[in-house]
Amino acid sequence: MFLIDTTRNGKPLYDPLVNQSLDNYLLQTKRLQGHGLIIYINHPAVIIGVHQNAYAEVDLPYLRAHQIDLVRRSSGGGAVYQDYGNIIFENIVVNDPTAQVDNYQAIGAPILSALHDLGVPQAQLSGRNDLVIDGQKFCGMTMVKTGDSYAAGGTIMFDLNQEQARQVLTPNQEKLQSKGVKSVDKRITNIKPYLSSQYRNWTGEDFKNYLLCHMFGVDKIDQIETYHLTDDDWQNIDDALAAKYTTEEWNYGKNPGYHDYVSHHFDIGTVAFNYTVTNNQITHCQIYGDFITKGDVEVIDQHLLGVKYDYDSLVEALRQSDLEHNLGKITPEAVANLILKKYE
Repeated sequence: MFLIDTTRNGKPLYDPLVNQSLDNYLLQTKRLQGHGLIIYINHPAVIIGVHQNAYAEVDLPYLRAHQIDLVRRSSGGGAVYQDYGNIIFENIVVNDPTAQVDNYQAIGAPILSALHDLGVPQAQLSGRNDLVIDGQKFCGMTMVKTGDSYAAGGTIMFDLNQEQARQVLTPNQEKLQSKGVKSVDKRITNIKPYLSSQYRNWTGEDFKNYLLCHMFGVDKIDQIETYHLTDDDWQNIDDALAAKYTTEEWNYGKNPGYHDYVSHHFDIGTVAFNYTVTNNQITHCQIYGDFITKGDVEVIDQHLLGVKYDYDSLVEALRQSDLEHNLGKITPEAVANLILKKYE
C-alpha cells in the first residue's frame, strides 16, 4: 500500500469539489497500479449519493444561506454533511488482488483498530457499512467498482458540527423509524469525546495524521511510501472538474417535478420513484435513493416507460430490467407495490 499525496503547491486542499473528484481520476485516468490511499478534510459541504434527489435530501435555502457546498459523488449511499471535523479516506485499488479491502469489514478494520488503541474499545462494525460507538454511527462507508479497479472508503466524524448537519440535511423519517431511531441527532456521534483524555485536545488534522501512521505502521508520515500528484495530474483533474463535476447539472441534478413521488426504506436502502401516469400508462419516471448498486438504474426507468399502471404489468416490466444487478436484492413485486403506493 502507498499514500497518494493530494496537497497542491505544498498546501492541503479543503475544496470538496476537487477532493470528491480525485477517486474518479485515479480510477479511470491515472490508474496507478496497486493499492493506493487518499485521505483529506473538506470545508463545509453536503455530499450526496449519485442516485439521490438533492431537492428531497437537502435544505437548499439553508445550504445557500450558510455558504455550504453541494457535491455529488460518483458512488451510491446517502447524504452526509462534512466540515473540518470530518476525515475522508479512500482506498484506490487498481489491478491488485492482494489488496483485500473489497468488503466493508476489511475497509473498516484499520479505523476500528486505531480507535481501540486510542481508548475506544466499543467501536465496531454495524449493519452493512456503518461503524458505530455504543450504537451511534460515526462513519459510513461506500465502494465503487470499475472493471479491475475500485475505490473503497468512508467519512469519519471526529468533531463534526452536528447542529449544522441537523439543519442542512432533510432526514428520511421512514428510514429512521425502521431503524428504531427518533432523530438524526441520536443516531450519529463524534469520536472525539470517547478518546482517552490525553487525546481529546486533538484537531481533525491531528487525528488524520495519527490514522495515517497507524494504517501504514510507521512513526512519522515522511516514512510512508508516497506518490505525489504532478502538474500534469492537476491539469487533468482541473479539466474534468470544468467539464462535469463543477456543473450545477451534475451536483444538483434535475428536479423533474413529475406528478407522483413515492418512497420506502427497504433492506437495500431507500428507494424512491418520481413519475407521471397518463391514460393509465407511465409516461415519465426517475428513480432515486441511497442504495449502492453496481448496475445502471436508468435501465429500470426505461423499462417502466409506457407500461400500464397495474400490478401485473409493472411486475413483468421490472422482471425484464434485471433488478438485482441494476438496483439490488429486491423483488419486482416489492417495487411494483411501491409504485402503486401500497406502502403509504
